[in-house]
Amino acid sequence: MSRENFQIGIDLGGTKIEGRVMAPDHQEVVRKRLATEREKGYEAILEKIADLYKDLCAKIPPGSGHTLGIATPGALSRRTGLLKNSNSVCMNGQPLKSDLEKILGRKFALQNDANCFAQAEAVMGAGRGRDRVFGVIMGTGCGGGIVERGAVITGLQDIAGEWGHMAIDPAGPLCYCGSRGCVETFVSGGGLERSYKDRFGESVTAEAIVSRFRKGEADAGSVMEEFFKNFGRGLANLIHVLDPDIVVLGGGLSNIEELYAAGTDWVRKFIFSDSLETPIVKNKLGDSAGVIGAALIGI
Repeated sequence: MSRENFQIGIDLGGTKIEGRVMAPDHQEVVRKRLATEREKGYEAILEKIADLYKDLCAKIPPGSGHTLGIATPGALSRRTGLLKNSNSVCMNGQPLKSDLEKILGRKFALQNDANCFAQAEAVMGAGRGRDRVFGVIMGTGCGGGIVERGAVITGLQDIAGEWGHMAIDPAGPLCYCGSRGCVETFVSGGGLERSYKDRFGESVTAEAIVSRFRKGEADAGSVMEEFFKNFGRGLANLIHVLDPDIVVLGGGLSNIEELYAAGTDWVRKFIFSDSLETPIVKNKLGDSAGVIGAALIGI
Protein backbone atom coordinates (compact mmCIF):
# COMPACT_ATOMS: atom_id res chain seq x y z
CA MET A 1 0.00 0.00 0.00
CA SER A 2 1.27 3.51 -0.82
CA ARG A 3 2.10 6.24 1.66
CA GLU A 4 -0.89 8.23 0.44
CA ASN A 5 -3.48 5.77 1.74
CA PHE A 6 -4.10 7.51 5.06
CA GLN A 7 -3.94 11.21 5.92
CA ILE A 8 -2.97 12.67 9.28
CA GLY A 9 -3.84 16.26 10.09
CA ILE A 10 -2.90 18.24 13.19
CA ASP A 11 -4.46 21.62 13.97
CA LEU A 12 -2.46 23.73 16.42
CA GLY A 13 -4.92 26.22 17.90
CA GLY A 14 -4.73 28.85 20.59
CA THR A 15 -6.60 26.72 23.13
CA LYS A 16 -6.57 23.21 21.68
CA ILE A 17 -4.47 20.90 19.52
CA GLU A 18 -6.56 18.51 17.46
CA GLY A 19 -5.36 15.52 15.48
CA ARG A 20 -7.24 13.39 12.98
CA VAL A 21 -6.55 10.34 10.85
CA MET A 22 -8.56 10.10 7.63
CA ALA A 23 -8.95 7.03 5.47
CA PRO A 24 -8.50 7.14 1.66
CA ASP A 25 -12.19 8.00 1.24
CA HIS A 26 -11.78 10.94 3.69
CA GLN A 27 -13.76 9.17 6.41
CA GLU A 28 -12.57 9.75 9.95
CA VAL A 29 -10.58 6.91 11.51
CA VAL A 30 -9.86 8.64 14.81
CA ARG A 31 -9.48 12.09 16.27
CA LYS A 32 -8.03 13.38 19.50
CA ARG A 33 -7.88 16.75 21.23
CA LEU A 34 -5.47 18.16 23.79
CA ALA A 35 -5.32 21.52 25.56
CA THR A 36 -2.60 23.68 23.99
CA GLU A 37 -1.52 25.22 27.32
CA ARG A 38 0.52 27.82 25.46
CA GLU A 39 1.36 29.47 28.79
CA LYS A 40 3.84 26.60 29.27
CA GLY A 41 5.83 27.82 26.29
CA TYR A 42 7.12 26.74 22.91
CA GLU A 43 9.00 23.57 23.93
CA ALA A 44 5.96 22.19 25.73
CA ILE A 45 3.84 22.71 22.59
CA LEU A 46 6.39 20.80 20.50
CA GLU A 47 6.25 17.90 22.94
CA LYS A 48 2.45 17.81 22.79
CA ILE A 49 2.46 17.71 19.00
CA ALA A 50 5.02 14.91 18.97
CA ASP A 51 3.02 12.84 21.47
CA LEU A 52 -0.18 13.41 19.54
CA TYR A 53 1.43 12.40 16.24
CA LYS A 54 2.72 9.17 17.81
CA ASP A 55 -0.76 8.35 19.12
CA LEU A 56 -2.33 8.98 15.70
CA CYS A 57 0.24 6.85 13.89
CA ALA A 58 -0.64 3.97 16.19
CA LYS A 59 -4.21 4.02 14.81
CA ILE A 60 -3.11 3.40 11.22
CA PRO A 61 -3.20 -0.28 10.14
CA PRO A 62 0.22 -1.95 10.05
CA GLY A 63 1.86 -1.75 6.62
CA SER A 64 -0.08 1.35 5.57
CA GLY A 65 1.60 4.69 5.03
CA HIS A 66 0.32 8.20 5.55
CA THR A 67 0.76 11.86 4.71
CA LEU A 68 1.02 14.61 7.32
CA GLY A 69 -0.16 18.21 7.33
CA ILE A 70 -0.10 20.67 10.22
CA ALA A 71 -2.21 23.80 10.58
CA THR A 72 -0.83 26.60 12.71
CA PRO A 73 -1.65 30.19 13.60
CA GLY A 74 0.61 32.48 11.58
CA ALA A 75 2.92 31.52 8.73
CA LEU A 76 6.56 30.76 8.05
CA SER A 77 8.70 33.70 6.95
CA ARG A 78 10.21 33.01 3.54
CA ARG A 79 13.15 35.18 4.56
CA THR A 80 14.05 33.51 7.86
CA GLY A 81 12.10 30.23 8.01
CA LEU A 82 10.77 31.31 11.39
CA LEU A 83 7.11 31.51 12.38
CA LYS A 84 5.52 34.95 12.16
CA ASN A 85 2.12 36.55 12.83
CA SER A 86 0.91 33.94 15.31
CA ASN A 87 -1.49 35.04 18.04
CA SER A 88 0.14 32.30 20.12
CA VAL A 89 3.03 34.71 20.51
CA CYS A 90 5.35 32.20 22.20
CA MET A 91 5.80 30.57 18.78
CA ASN A 92 6.71 33.73 16.88
CA GLY A 93 10.35 33.82 15.84
CA GLN A 94 10.70 30.07 16.32
CA PRO A 95 11.82 27.52 13.67
CA LEU A 96 8.62 25.53 14.13
CA LYS A 97 8.77 23.48 10.94
CA SER A 98 12.44 22.51 11.14
CA ASP A 99 12.17 21.75 14.87
CA LEU A 100 9.16 19.50 14.33
CA GLU A 101 10.75 17.74 11.36
CA LYS A 102 13.69 16.85 13.58
CA ILE A 103 11.45 15.65 16.40
CA LEU A 104 9.04 13.70 14.16
CA GLY A 105 11.75 12.39 11.86
CA ARG A 106 9.89 13.25 8.66
CA LYS A 107 8.83 16.02 6.29
CA PHE A 108 5.31 17.45 6.39
CA ALA A 109 3.24 20.32 4.98
CA LEU A 110 2.70 23.36 7.20
CA GLN A 111 -0.07 25.85 6.46
CA ASN A 112 -1.88 28.69 8.19
CA ASP A 113 -4.90 27.45 10.16
CA ALA A 114 -7.35 29.75 8.38
CA ASN A 115 -6.09 28.47 5.02
CA CYS A 116 -6.67 24.91 6.19
CA PHE A 117 -10.18 25.82 7.31
CA ALA A 118 -10.90 27.40 3.93
CA GLN A 119 -9.45 24.39 2.10
CA ALA A 120 -11.65 21.95 3.98
CA GLU A 121 -14.83 23.98 3.50
CA ALA A 122 -14.06 24.52 -0.20
CA VAL A 123 -13.42 20.84 -0.89
CA MET A 124 -15.77 19.08 1.52
CA GLY A 125 -17.99 21.70 3.15
CA ALA A 126 -20.15 24.76 2.58
CA GLY A 127 -18.05 26.08 -0.30
CA ARG A 128 -18.03 22.87 -2.30
CA GLY A 129 -18.65 23.52 -5.99
CA ARG A 130 -17.67 27.22 -5.80
CA ASP A 131 -14.64 28.51 -7.68
CA ARG A 132 -13.52 31.23 -5.24
CA VAL A 133 -14.09 30.61 -1.55
CA PHE A 134 -13.16 32.94 1.28
CA GLY A 135 -13.04 31.19 4.65
CA VAL A 136 -13.22 33.20 7.87
CA ILE A 137 -12.20 32.04 11.34
CA MET A 138 -13.58 34.14 14.18
CA GLY A 139 -12.55 32.67 17.51
CA THR A 140 -9.73 33.65 19.84
CA GLY A 141 -8.48 35.79 16.93
CA CYS A 142 -9.72 36.52 13.43
CA GLY A 143 -8.20 35.01 10.28
CA GLY A 144 -9.07 34.20 6.73
CA GLY A 145 -8.06 32.05 3.78
CA ILE A 146 -8.63 32.07 0.04
CA VAL A 147 -9.21 28.95 -2.06
CA GLU A 148 -9.36 29.28 -5.84
CA ARG A 149 -10.65 26.21 -7.69
CA GLY A 150 -9.58 23.88 -4.91
CA ALA A 151 -6.13 25.38 -4.30
CA VAL A 152 -5.10 27.58 -1.38
CA ILE A 153 -3.81 31.02 -2.41
CA THR A 154 -1.01 31.97 -0.03
CA GLY A 155 0.51 35.01 -1.75
CA LEU A 156 4.07 36.25 -1.99
CA GLN A 157 4.34 37.00 1.75
CA ASP A 158 2.11 34.07 2.79
CA ILE A 159 -0.44 36.56 4.13
CA ALA A 160 -3.21 36.27 1.50
CA GLY A 161 -6.59 36.37 3.21
CA GLU A 162 -5.36 37.95 6.47
CA TRP A 163 -8.34 40.27 6.70
CA GLY A 164 -8.06 40.26 10.51
CA HIS A 165 -5.13 42.66 10.20
CA MET A 166 -6.78 45.22 7.97
CA ALA A 167 -7.03 48.39 10.05
CA ILE A 168 -10.57 49.74 10.10
CA ASP A 169 -9.92 52.30 12.85
CA PRO A 170 -6.37 53.74 13.04
CA ALA A 171 -7.25 55.22 16.44
CA GLY A 172 -8.65 51.93 17.69
CA PRO A 173 -7.31 49.37 20.17
CA LEU A 174 -3.69 48.24 19.96
CA CYS A 175 -3.37 44.84 18.27
CA TYR A 176 -0.67 42.30 19.14
CA CYS A 177 0.67 42.83 15.59
CA GLY A 178 1.63 46.41 16.50
CA SER A 179 -1.10 48.20 14.52
CA ARG A 180 -4.21 49.84 15.90
CA GLY A 181 -7.82 49.10 15.10
CA CYS A 182 -7.30 45.85 13.20
CA VAL A 183 -10.43 43.88 12.36
CA GLU A 184 -9.23 41.27 14.87
CA THR A 185 -9.39 43.78 17.75
CA PHE A 186 -13.14 44.09 17.09
CA VAL A 187 -14.31 40.92 15.32
CA SER A 188 -13.07 38.17 17.63
CA GLY A 189 -13.92 36.70 21.00
CA GLY A 190 -11.18 38.72 22.64
CA GLY A 191 -12.27 41.86 20.83
CA LEU A 192 -15.86 41.45 21.94
CA GLU A 193 -14.80 40.97 25.56
CA ARG A 194 -12.43 43.97 25.43
CA SER A 195 -15.15 46.19 23.99
CA TYR A 196 -17.56 45.30 26.79
CA LYS A 197 -14.97 45.84 29.50
CA ASP A 198 -13.77 49.15 28.03
CA ARG A 199 -17.33 50.48 27.98
CA PHE A 200 -18.76 49.11 31.17
CA GLY A 201 -15.79 48.05 33.32
CA GLU A 202 -16.91 44.43 33.68
CA SER A 203 -15.01 41.36 32.50
CA VAL A 204 -17.54 39.16 30.69
CA THR A 205 -17.00 36.23 28.34
CA ALA A 206 -18.04 36.54 24.72
CA GLU A 207 -20.61 33.80 25.28
CA ALA A 208 -22.15 35.70 28.20
CA ILE A 209 -22.26 38.94 26.19
CA VAL A 210 -24.20 37.20 23.43
CA SER A 211 -26.54 35.65 26.00
CA ARG A 212 -27.20 39.04 27.61
CA PHE A 213 -27.80 40.56 24.18
CA ARG A 214 -30.43 37.94 23.41
CA LYS A 215 -32.13 38.65 26.74
CA GLY A 216 -32.45 42.29 25.78
CA GLU A 217 -29.76 43.83 28.00
CA ALA A 218 -29.09 47.31 26.63
CA ASP A 219 -25.34 47.36 27.35
CA ALA A 220 -24.77 44.04 25.61
CA GLY A 221 -27.00 45.20 22.77
CA SER A 222 -24.87 48.28 22.12
CA VAL A 223 -21.67 46.21 22.13
CA MET A 224 -23.14 43.63 19.76
CA GLU A 225 -24.42 46.30 17.39
CA GLU A 226 -20.88 47.69 17.16
CA PHE A 227 -19.58 44.14 16.64
CA PHE A 228 -21.96 43.57 13.74
CA LYS A 229 -21.07 46.95 12.24
CA ASN A 230 -17.33 46.24 12.36
CA PHE A 231 -17.92 42.78 10.92
CA GLY A 232 -19.81 44.39 8.05
CA ARG A 233 -17.18 47.03 7.42
CA GLY A 234 -14.28 44.58 7.45
CA LEU A 235 -15.99 41.97 5.29
CA ALA A 236 -17.23 44.55 2.78
CA ASN A 237 -13.64 45.77 2.37
CA LEU A 238 -12.54 42.21 1.73
CA ILE A 239 -15.29 41.61 -0.82
CA HIS A 240 -14.29 44.81 -2.63
CA VAL A 241 -10.87 43.32 -3.29
CA LEU A 242 -11.62 39.62 -3.71
CA ASP A 243 -15.28 39.45 -4.80
CA PRO A 244 -15.57 35.77 -3.79
CA ASP A 245 -18.29 33.35 -4.85
CA ILE A 246 -19.05 32.59 -1.20
CA VAL A 247 -17.86 33.51 2.30
CA VAL A 248 -17.85 30.69 4.85
CA LEU A 249 -17.72 31.62 8.54
CA GLY A 250 -15.99 29.41 11.08
CA GLY A 251 -14.67 29.56 14.63
CA GLY A 252 -16.69 29.89 17.82
CA LEU A 253 -18.27 33.21 16.88
CA SER A 254 -19.69 31.73 13.67
CA ASN A 255 -22.34 30.21 15.96
CA ILE A 256 -23.81 33.68 16.55
CA GLU A 257 -26.84 33.25 14.31
CA GLU A 258 -27.45 37.00 14.20
CA LEU A 259 -24.31 37.38 12.09
CA TYR A 260 -26.22 35.96 9.14
CA ALA A 261 -28.90 38.64 9.48
CA ALA A 262 -27.71 41.77 11.32
CA GLY A 263 -24.06 41.21 10.40
CA THR A 264 -24.86 40.60 6.76
CA ASP A 265 -27.09 43.70 6.72
CA TRP A 266 -24.04 45.78 7.62
CA VAL A 267 -22.01 44.15 4.84
CA ARG A 268 -24.83 45.14 2.48
CA LYS A 269 -24.74 48.75 3.74
CA PHE A 270 -20.98 49.09 3.27
CA ILE A 271 -20.46 47.22 0.00
CA PHE A 272 -19.63 49.16 -3.17
CA SER A 273 -22.49 47.70 -5.16
CA ASP A 274 -26.22 48.08 -5.57
CA SER A 275 -26.71 44.58 -4.14
CA LEU A 276 -24.89 41.95 -2.11
CA GLU A 277 -24.70 38.79 -4.19
CA THR A 278 -22.03 36.98 -2.14
CA PRO A 279 -23.59 34.33 0.15
CA ILE A 280 -22.31 34.58 3.72
CA VAL A 281 -22.89 31.18 5.27
CA LYS A 282 -22.05 29.06 8.28
CA ASN A 283 -19.49 26.27 7.92
CA LYS A 284 -20.60 22.67 7.48
CA LEU A 285 -17.61 20.90 9.01
CA GLY A 286 -17.74 22.45 12.47
CA ASP A 287 -14.66 23.24 14.51
CA SER A 288 -12.82 20.30 12.96
CA ALA A 289 -12.55 21.99 9.56
CA GLY A 290 -9.00 23.14 10.34
CA VAL A 291 -7.72 19.65 11.08
CA ILE A 292 -9.50 18.25 8.02
CA GLY A 293 -7.82 20.91 5.89
CA ALA A 294 -4.47 20.05 7.46
CA ALA A 295 -4.98 16.40 6.49
CA LEU A 296 -5.92 17.42 2.92
CA ILE A 297 -2.74 19.45 2.37
CA GLY A 298 -0.41 16.79 3.82
CA ILE A 299 2.66 15.34 2.12
